Amino acid sequence: MDISAISALTTDFYELTMMQGYYLSGENPQVVFDMFYRTNPFEGGYAVFAGLGDLLPQLEGLNFSESDISYLRSLNMFDDGFLDYLAGYKFHGDIYSMKEGTIVFPGEPLVRIHTSLMDAQLIEGLLLNTINFQTLIATKSMRVCSAAKGGAVMEFGLRRAQGIDGALSASRAAFVGGAALTSNTIAGKVFGIPVGGTMAHSWIMAYESELEAFREFARIYPNNCILLIDTYDTLGSGIENAIKVGLEQKAKGLRIGVRIDSGDLSYLAREVRQRLDDAGLTDATICVSNDLNEQIISTLVSDNVPIDSWGVGTNLVTGGTQSALGGVYKLCAKQRADGSFEPTMKISNSYAKTTNPGIKQVYRFYDADGLAIADLIALDDEDIEAGQDIMFYHPFSDSDFFLLKADKYVSCEKLLVKVMDNGNLVFPKRPLKEIQDFAKADFSKFHRSYKRFMNPHIYKVSLSQNLKSLKHDLILKSKGIMK
Repeated sequence: MDISAISALTTDFYELTMMQGYYLSGENPQVVFDMFYRTNPFEGGYAVFAGLGDLLPQLEGLNFSESDISYLRSLNMFDDGFLDYLAGYKFHGDIYSMKEGTIVFPGEPLVRIHTSLMDAQLIEGLLLNTINFQTLIATKSMRVCSAAKGGAVMEFGLRRAQGIDGALSASRAAFVGGAALTSNTIAGKVFGIPVGGTMAHSWIMAYESELEAFREFARIYPNNCILLIDTYDTLGSGIENAIKVGLEQKAKGLRIGVRIDSGDLSYLAREVRQRLDDAGLTDATICVSNDLNEQIISTLVSDNVPIDSWGVGTNLVTGGTQSALGGVYKLCAKQRADGSFEPTMKISNSYAKTTNPGIKQVYRFYDADGLAIADLIALDDEDIEAGQDIMFYHPFSDSDFFLLKADKYVSCEKLLVKVMDNGNLVFPKRPLKEIQDFAKADFSKFHRSYKRFMNPHIYKVSLSQNLKSLKHDLILKSKGIMK
């Protein structure tokens, strides 16, 4: 499956009608757009940026096929000259982005697009669709894996995901967030994610007896023998037959695992562990599934329930309690006739929806222990570096600010890096396992108070003094108070 083979029709229709309007009016300046989100998902303290590895090759290969052009012509809304332009279309733009796997926060530009106005409009839907969904699922996966505290999380969501394409993207994002493997075989092929699974209840029901089903599975898969024990009676026939097969495997130098997919997982796992240990199968593992989420897993782990691995499906690949991230894509600068860029901003009655103007960079500051202190959104041409006293201004409040003294941090880094130049990839493509490792490492740089499921501490994301002043001046100009 070629994930770069995306039709340029993967866009909202009004993007095409606006593009034609710009084309016919000759209005196509160079612009800068930001993609960001306003509220952390799941009432949590962070998000995990994901989807970039899918988005960039899609943009690089974006085009209109002959059948795409024929379809647009059949709508009788598009000028022949504009359709000829689309027939030769290639994305020409520069992209600056967070590295995939970065821990991110509301208001921060995750992706910054420098391109023509027509290009910028066309790619909006594809960009938001890819980044919003995969960031949501990667964040959910990080929460689930954090709750498991080292226990392996297996993503079992194919049959519950939103369509085949949703399942594939969800498997990728779940792995970025920390899942150990997927049941989705095509995701294994496309992305190199480890694949795995156990057995279905139908396997056991297909044989004359549960014991026969277990023995046959152990014979065929001696090195990957996880037995589903709740088809008939978990603490009756299920665990007793699993122990019989487990002892037979132990005599051959092999071991088994069991999976519980229903019932009171806390009670059943404890009882099953005791039965296995009493039988001498102390190395047998216990896997559980059944509509798990991070809250259930966290409770079981906190109660020291003896569970080794977790199969999570619906609540992982769909987002569970939250269906979308809600990321947006806003114009923040456009080129003047003299070639310079004029900052732009959307001004709303809701201050939270008033955007930050200008071409921006995001800086992250670290203390002596390597923990992140705060992020600063600054104008791209500002000189921000370690060793300075820096003012941090609240994004919404004029009276809320603090001074970060030079002796309170040891380093800072730019988070937006150039990944595409004139429509061509310039950032090395990273294997998905490398992105997963990066996400885990980045997550470790934040204090546990930001990671709580309930009432997490709010990580500080602030504006630089120059950006704050620019935003304030543009608001005053919009009201006719300042020229």
